[in-house]
Amino acid sequence: MKFGRFNVSSHNLGFLKLDGGSMFGAVPKNLWNKLIPADDQNRIRLAARSLVISDGQRKILVDVGCGDKWDEKRAEIFAIENFPESQWGFNPEEITDVIFTHLHFDHAGGISRWANQEGGDIKPCYPKAIAHITSANFANAKHPNQREKASYLPENVSALEMMKEVNFTSGSQEIYPDLWVHQCDGHTIGQQWIEIKDGSKSIMFATDVVPTSKHLPVPFNMGYDIHAALLMQEKDEFLKKAVDSESIVAFQHDPEISAATITQDKRGHYCVKEVVEL
Repeated sequence: MKFGRFNVSSHNLGFLKLDGGSMFGAVPKNLWNKLIPADDQNRIRLAARSLVISDGQRKILVDVGCGDKWDEKRAEIFAIENFPESQWGFNPEEITDVIFTHLHFDHAGGISRWANQEGGDIKPCYPKAIAHITSANFANAKHPNQREKASYLPENVSALEMMKEVNFTSGSQEIYPDLWVHQCDGHTIGQQWIEIKDGSKSIMFATDVVPTSKHLPVPFNMGYDIHAALLMQEKDEFLKKAVDSESIVAFQHDPEISAATITQDKRGHYCVKEVVEL
């Protein structure tokens, strides 16, 4: 999609499965299972989408998928299904910048690969790219709490410093003209969502503030969220902005819908107004 001075496209790098109850928190299974049916292990299928933003000078990738640094046991637990590089729809060698929403494995696993088949040493997948990450999330990922330790993997976090340069962000800031990052701390400390501006309208990459279109109602938040009350406040502010500005929301984990405009139903819940193809 041509949006302002950018070309913007969504690219699914593969699928994974996570526990459905964890993905919907306090929402009863007889509600969420109708939206995204679970398998026989109570897992739901999720996409690992990235965004590519280009302006002829820079080619910016938002998040890098799960990557392939998985042993057989963990790959089975999360049903990791990576697409080959030839199907990504972009050339990794052309990427000038990588914006990390946060360093959980399903967002940052593709930052590096094993240097050989036996594992051990790693090498960066985007050594020529500038990395953009909040300083708060980098600090969080280096010393994770017990609850997030399994999501912030050392082989992903350490690879950040192997990239060309690291730009540490904080709060809301414009990292390139019309391209903004906004820190939010409800899901995990130092997460940031991405905003591409064109006048009064935006494309808003929701990351785990709103992981799928089925999570649009504010109470439909994840059990993984570290600060649920804060997440719901951030989510309501995010979606109100999307509705008021008639902006496009891009979903990172939705297996079917990459983006949509948003409205509110008769009960006041946020919902999809119109599906948009990115």
